Amino acid sequence: MPSSHLLLEEPIRMVSILEPSKPSFFSAMTKIVGTLGPKSRSVETISGCLKAGMSVARFDFSWHDPEYHQETLENLKAAIKSTKKLCAVMLDTVGAEMQVVNKSEKAISLEANGQVVLTPDQGQEASSEILPINFDGLAKAVKKGDTIFIGQYLFTGSETTSVWLEVSEVKGQDVVCIIKNTATLAGSLFTLHASQIHIDLPTLTEKDQEVISSWGVKNKIDFLSLSYTRHAEDVRQAREFLSKLGDLSQTQIFAKIENVEGLTHFDEILQEADGIILSRGNLGIDLPPEKVFLFQKSALYKCNMAGKPAVLTRVVDSMTDNLRPTRAEATDVANAVLDGSDAILLGAETLRGLYPIETISTVGRICSEAEKVFNQDLYFKRTVKYVGEPMTHLESIASSAVRAAIKVKASIIICFTSSGRAARLIAKYRPTMPVLSVVIPRLKTNQLKWSFSGAFEARQSLIVRGLFPMLADPRHPAESTSATNESILKVALDHGKALGVIKSHDRVVVCQKLGDASVVKIIELED
Repeated sequence: MPSSHLLLEEPIRMVSILEPSKPSFFSAMTKIVGTLGPKSRSVETISGCLKAGMSVARFDFSWHDPEYHQETLENLKAAIKSTKKLCAVMLDTVGAEMQVVNKSEKAISLEANGQVVLTPDQGQEASSEILPINFDGLAKAVKKGDTIFIGQYLFTGSETTSVWLEVSEVKGQDVVCIIKNTATLAGSLFTLHASQIHIDLPTLTEKDQEVISSWGVKNKIDFLSLSYTRHAEDVRQAREFLSKLGDLSQTQIFAKIENVEGLTHFDEILQEADGIILSRGNLGIDLPPEKVFLFQKSALYKCNMAGKPAVLTRVVDSMTDNLRPTRAEATDVANAVLDGSDAILLGAETLRGLYPIETISTVGRICSEAEKVFNQDLYFKRTVKYVGEPMTHLESIASSAVRAAIKVKASIIICFTSSGRAARLIAKYRPTMPVLSVVIPRLKTNQLKWSFSGAFEARQSLIVRGLFPMLADPRHPAESTSATNESILKVALDHGKALGVIKSHDRVVVCQKLGDASVVKIIELED
């Protein structure tokens, strides 16, 4: 498989550079995942984030307690209600993360060429000479010459807030290191990353399981971000755990790839997971810098061909403290879109950044510009070729719907779906227009009570590029008569008109199920 898949065959029209960006309801087809934290947890700020384009809220459990996150989530619910913007919830696990514990929270100064000892003895006080860690197997895992990184926010990349260590010797359970750069570590907790070394910690820790079965179940989380996924078995075990937790059997698992082990088993992990998060912060440490872009392009290509959402992290780090991204970062966001990303994940930029709303808005505008020059024709041909023949029934319908929409210059594709699979398949072919996924709820029972499914399926499309959900009236089943389908279609068209994406005389492509058959039809709107 070629490692590079650039989707621009022709020079970019210069006129598009000069045209100002037009605001619209769909600020961009590419989705934005925002991490909520100290600077982004008030109802007012979250409302601003939703209006700016955030469609998934990430709750990072590697810091703070469930009560804190619950307060933030209640604020998110209030913001959703006031803005009328849908938002999904993602729980991010701690996983096999090693941490340095600084109980006193005093700043620790480390001088280049000095020595510091990493010890599993957490009774010790963190200082410039000794750093207590939460893992007693480090001494067995490392050897002289190995590289270790320590930083507060998964390595900001700043040489003054993150430190690079080289193992000089192992003494019992202690690891003696040479300090390679002068830095000051501030805060109560720092992440420790041993480059290209297997760490014998479970992917789903006891703490993670406790949080998922309490906080996760209570809040019916849409996505589980499985940190430090290293093998397909990690995903299978997580799915088995979720399957026993009632509603969470519907929760989608996104495997977070953040080290060489995850890269090595990427193909098997992709088969098992519902989506992939490329955690470039840690990957940038585990991989040589010159290899990161190759992995990014290759991984995004594989996700695109599998029709599974791909999420990219660490794109506008400088916006944590600044109103504008660097030129390199702006280009990086655009390239992520051109490479096929479904969503951009913002971490520190919204968690503790000074400008969470402006960051989301800026990233959305860059995504929107890149989407204008995305070579859909080349992408479509390549995807059809990859899928091969004979196509499955659903794949054929999905690709036909996209081809028809592009040929007739439709303003929108409307897809009726129960599981969300048909709509995701249409989005897989990256149409140039939005896909309105009309999720038809299904009646289900657990022998004790009846309930409608559909809310999970609707929210889970909020991480897929180009897919925008709408939950239909449950009294209208998906496979019902054409009369009831027509009434749902009218509601969907009215919804599109209200959003400003459909107007008089526009063409709309509709994909729906009639009896045993799936049909694609083109309708032209009247006045």
